[in-house]
Amino acid sequence: MSDPATFTVLIPARLASTRLPNKPLADIAGLPMVVRVARQASLSRASRCVVAADDARIVAACETHGVPALLTRADHPSGSDRLAQACELLGLGDDEIVVNVQGDEPLIAPGLIDAVALELARRSDCVMSTAAHAIDKRDDWLNPNVVKVVLDQRRTALYFSRAPLPWWRDGMDSGQLPSPAPLRHIGIYGYRAGFLRRFPTLSPAPLEIQESLEQLRVMWHGERIAVHLSDFAPGPGVDTPADLERVRQLLTQA
Repeated sequence: MSDPATFTVLIPARLASTRLPNKPLADIAGLPMVVRVARQASLSRASRCVVAADDARIVAACETHGVPALLTRADHPSGSDRLAQACELLGLGDDEIVVNVQGDEPLIAPGLIDAVALELARRSDCVMSTAAHAIDKRDDWLNPNVVKVVLDQRRTALYFSRAPLPWWRDGMDSGQLPSPAPLRHIGIYGYRAGFLRRFPTLSPAPLEIQESLEQLRVMWHGERIAVHLSDFAPGPGVDTPADLERVRQLLTQA
């Protein structure tokens, strides 16, 4: 079994953003957002936290604040491709565990990062791990922007979808949530570095394209994803200017 104490956090950061230009460099209480994310992630048990950036300005901002950062190619189609290059640049061994922390999650819980790493370390049958928590609002269950996941008895993912999973055949008109509660997917991923390097070579899956969920490619090609069940919803991420203001206020009040 892999040693979860040796895992690496990689934080992909891309300067271009349609809804929030220069998002990684957005100021949050005196620090660029990507630096906030890295400092929060460094409170986990990770042996190191490294930003994988697409622009020298992100690298410079990280270095100013003592955060390790790598400059990766600007033309990567996804964060996973960027992290695959980062694995090469860092020379990570195939069995080493990498946790992908999104660069727009300045409030991520360090314990969640540890749990995702540990979940993968104890599951030699899986190439990836992720997290989920119970949905407590029916509107969230029905919302296509909230990704749902269903599991087997070992907490291995069976499917991810934007649809309300599981479909409650006899209770969809009840106005209630099914029991046990549906699960909301949390967008944090653990990988074995060897699989992360292989991932960009896998052809996109039809289901992935239909749902716009990259993790379905993994399952389409016969690999398995272990899922940590969290007791809590994650802190808010930053996708829009309104999100940014909300996080600024939360950190100011803390």
